[in-house]
Amino acid sequence: MTDRLRIAVLGASGYTGADLVRLALTHPRVEITALVANAKAGQAMQAIWPHFAPYRALPTLVQADDVDWSGIDAVFGCLPHATSAELLSKIEGPRIIDLSADFRLKDAATYADWYGGAHPAPELLPQAVYGLTEFARAALPAASVVACPGCYPTAVLLALLPLVEAGAIAADRITVNALSGVSGSGRGLKEANLFAEVAEAVHPYGIGHHRHMPEMEQELALRAGRPVTISFTPHLVPMNRGELVTCVVELAGGLAEARTALATRYADEPFVHLLPEGVAPATRMVRGSNNTVINIFADRVPGRALVIAAIDNLVKGSSGQAIQNMNVAFGLPETLGLEAAPLFP
Repeated sequence: MTDRLRIAVLGASGYTGADLVRLALTHPRVEITALVANAKAGQAMQAIWPHFAPYRALPTLVQADDVDWSGIDAVFGCLPHATSAELLSKIEGPRIIDLSADFRLKDAATYADWYGGAHPAPELLPQAVYGLTEFARAALPAASVVACPGCYPTAVLLALLPLVEAGAIAADRITVNALSGVSGSGRGLKEANLFAEVAEAVHPYGIGHHRHMPEMEQELALRAGRPVTISFTPHLVPMNRGELVTCVVELAGGLAEARTALATRYADEPFVHLLPEGVAPATRMVRGSNNTVINIFADRVPGRALVIAAIDNLVKGSSGQAIQNMNVAFGLPETLGLEAAPLFP
């Protein structure tokens, strides 16, 4: 490993790509070597993202075919599903850290059912490590492909996996209501994301069949030791970034036992924080940071509890977690480049 990791970002013109560049700029062991955006090749990064105006040394956007991959240590895939796997499958040499959905599901048939087409590179699926960093550290150093979780699964799984592992909740009785900022749906022009459509309103979507469902169920089932089916309903809220999930669970024991499971599992985690009793997680606590805040509350229904978690969907839910995975995979301090405190207000 060289002193500085040379990285390439595919999809640098999108929200996740831009946030990855923002974080990488302050990473002391990273050199941004190539920025790929096929439709905007030849343009300066500053022309697409004005907030990068002071960073004149950023590479000009290029097409993927123009990159010398032999000079890259890690490539971050910040592209839509299918497009990502199709391109990444042709790249040899660098470690792949993919932020799309293409390598998250272990079964190609399940991918086809939920994403409406055959998997573009099924031969890579056995190599992929599901990169929820806090639960993947042992596997990351040897991984040639890291599949970064979706933003909703990141929040939901961090809230629930310790409870399932400890047997503190009934894994087959989970209901999740989730709220996300508009950036979660990408930068592409969509009528439903216009200001007049989104402002002063909240609406559910993907009702009963959101594509993140099988991903969450896959990981919960691994810990439960049996198939798991959850109820999950996401909602779009009129804010740029941020995500909050409320998980309704049935306790197998008492509330104190469940809280202890969370406290024990996350006692030494740099980016996952169990809040003091009675303090409700809020997106303003994590905005712009790689942090996750979690808490658990008794429901008024006996034997039931509410587990609430908040993340920044573009950082811990996407680009920050990708860099966290890179740090672990290459043997760097896990928090490197990710120490910034949340933005407030």
